Amino acid sequence: MGTMRFPDDVKLITGLISNDDSLFQKIRTRLEREFGHVDFESESLTFEHTDYYGDEMGENLKRRFLSFARPIPLKGAHMIKVRTNRFEKDYSLSNRRAINIDPGYLNLSKLVLFTTKDYSHRVHIADAIFAEVALYFKDGTFNPFPWTYPDFKTKDYIDIFNSIREIYKTGRQR
Repeated sequence: MGTMRFPDDVKLITGLISNDDSLFQKIRTRLEREFGHVDFESESLTFEHTDYYGDEMGENLKRRFLSFARPIPLKGAHMIKVRTNRFEKDYSLSNRRAINIDPGYLNLSKLVLFTTKDYSHRVHIADAIFAEVALYFKDGTFNPFPWTYPDFKTKDYIDIFNSIREIYKTGRQR
């Protein structure tokens, strides 16, 4: 029989999608108030791998990733998705989101995303929030699964997540 032990704290990340550059800064400030200091912010990346958000959010969408300095416990981490959904509503115009906030976490072995949408490769955590392992770490880099979102399979995104993982790894060694 295995010995039960709580998992190590993990690195909180968020992916932000919007076509309003000023909104990125407003959301970053709000996220920092909620979750602490941002220790990594990616450059703006063109978001062109799907038109899923186009009707609701418009054209010329950009994505940025943030990571937060303070590691978080996994217990209750799914509630971050509940909170970020409220933030999205706060910045909505006429029931249309101006920003999409995708929270998740990484540790040394994987990157996990929280979502409200169920699917065959997602596991219900609690409170109508599901978790998806989007990437796994092997041979010195993150790697995709067949179900991984196309943009998360790109070299740009993989490089970002490898950089964030290195920050997390360095912080654990202190």
